[in-house]
Amino acid sequence: MNILVLGSGGREHALSWKIAQSPEVDNIYIGPGNGGTGLVGTNVPLNPNDFSSIAEFIRDNEIDGVVVGPEDPLVNGVRDALEAEFSHDQLWIIGPGNGGAQLEGSKEFAKNFMERHNIPTARNKSVDSSNLAEGHRLLESFSPPYVLKADGLAAGKGVLILDDLDEAKSELSAMLDGKFGDASAKVVVEEYLAGIELSVFVLTDGETYRLLPSAKDYKRIGEGDTGLNTGGMGAISPVPHADDAFLSKVEERIVKPTVDGLKKDGIPYCGFIFLGLMKVGDDPYVIEYNVRMGDPETEVVLPRLKGDFAEIMKATGTGTLDKVSVETVDETAVTVMLVSGGYPESYEKGKQITGVGDVEESIVFHAGTKLEDGVLKTSGGRVIAVTSMADDRQEALRKSYASASRIEFDKMNYRKDIGFDLD
Repeated sequence: MNILVLGSGGREHALSWKIAQSPEVDNIYIGPGNGGTGLVGTNVPLNPNDFSSIAEFIRDNEIDGVVVGPEDPLVNGVRDALEAEFSHDQLWIIGPGNGGAQLEGSKEFAKNFMERHNIPTARNKSVDSSNLAEGHRLLESFSPPYVLKADGLAAGKGVLILDDLDEAKSELSAMLDGKFGDASAKVVVEEYLAGIELSVFVLTDGETYRLLPSAKDYKRIGEGDTGLNTGGMGAISPVPHADDAFLSKVEERIVKPTVDGLKKDGIPYCGFIFLGLMKVGDDPYVIEYNVRMGDPETEVVLPRLKGDFAEIMKATGTGTLDKVSVETVDETAVTVMLVSGGYPESYEKGKQITGVGDVEESIVFHAGTKLEDGVLKTSGGRVIAVTSMADDRQEALRKSYASASRIEFDKMNYRKDIGFDLD
């Protein structure tokens, strides 16, 4: 079996690493990949949004399956483009078409979907320049903090949480005036839910679904969850607060109605569903849908999966997920993200990275790295994810922090308190 993974982050390294463990896989290609993915497969210079080049590569290299890592190509229609070129028998694809990808591509679409299928979420309203006054009235009816979400994809930066009503009103106007470009031509004004945030991941072929492990990520740059939002500074799986009773509520109230709702709405869906949840008391509410795996959550979820992941991907892509089970090890997985100094604001690239080969107790997943004449260098804000497994969280954390201390690059930064809020 020949498999192509699209993307270049830590998520794609983890996906490729897990797929490469299968004896059924002959070749794995990562497009474009990074400085570490070449250790588990072959990097190829593909842009995940250049669909014609991807189709040509699939043809030339007899690719059997494609796993799409990031959201952009999904929302842009990579599945639809490939389905126009290849029959279902020729190629299986992990990732929904443009229709299903609207669950992430449009907050308004997702909220309407949840309302239609009675899926619990926060009170909200979609606002554009024609009903700004209505948006202001809704904000006035809420208690602070106030939540504003750009309708479209804004590279993870389109959500604002504000304590001051006047500031919320003025930011709403700024967003509608193009603060996030076309992504904020509409804005969802939402009631703030106070609780414990976590993620649950689902794999579905459109008929059958399988639950993957829960995870919690740490978005803020600073210890104690302070400072600016990032793509994620670390993650833990499983989440202690997500016990069997809670997860069974998630399955009954959210997962089943989501998969059934897609069928009822005539939206074919094959791939991952990432449920961003808030646990309020003992009840789950959906904060957001994503139509792909999270990053850094993938780096803690996949190491906990048993079995042949390539076979699980193939079963999902060919509509035979009912024939395979997805089992999880009991160990805890922890990821600590090493980032460039200055991130998530401006930072320098091209810093030499040393010590990766000295790591013994952890798995090193590369993100913003590149190989330049055999020298490993930084090429992004989030550089390396250090993942460790152990019977308990404290031991897994000890391993990741010990491993992180062996890796060096100029101005390297990481959070020293991943998991601080779980004791």
